[in-house]
Amino acid sequence: MLIGMSVTWKELWTKKVTMQYPENRDTLVISDRWRAKLVMPHDENNEHACTACGICQMNCPNGTIKVVSKMIETEEGKQKKILDKHIWDNGLCTFCNLCVLSCPSNAIIFTNEFENAVFTREVLIQKLNKEGSKLREKKKDPLTAKIAPASKEPITVPKTEAPKEPAIVKETAPKEAVIIEPVVKKVAAPEKEMPKATDETTEKSANNPTSI
Repeated sequence: MLIGMSVTWKELWTKKVTMQYPENRDTLVISDRWRAKLVMPHDENNEHACTACGICQMNCPNGTIKVVSKMIETEEGKQKKILDKHIWDNGLCTFCNLCVLSCPSNAIIFTNEFENAVFTREVLIQKLNKEGSKLREKKKDPLTAKIAPASKEPITVPKTEAPKEPAIVKETAPKEAVIIEPVVKKVAAPEKEMPKATDETTEKSANNPTSI
């Protein structure tokens, strides 16, 4: 108990560090890491870097962000998606910074403006993109801009004949002569027709039996 009372007595005489807010607004220093308000930076031409990809909306755990996009037709006649509205609900935000970390074009950031107290909830729902703002065009590299575009005409390269190698004559062994024997087909001799027996020959053979 005496140790606790000694600590209390010691703190009673130490220098006070309490900030007299809001009287010290001019000298108040807030850490840059403090997350208090989500904003979308715009340049002097009222251009931002949001491409309406919707990644911040998908990564928000509370559904605080709502990205509304629309389609337009470019000068080339192509369809392009642009940002229409970027809605942020300060009353639901947990200031987790996932939307800022997941943004591929660094279009949104958290500032340390902590004075966000209002009287109605509707005021907490804010539109981050300004009226009439548009997507910032990517600046072309001056080194690549100076390079003339390549011509569409085909480049003809003269053909160079390769040096001819001396012909190599290969000695081939003489081929052996092949004797082709003629194929002779054997034709059977026609059978001789026996003379037909007449009446006279039959009578002679009957009178002279030895002549047969």
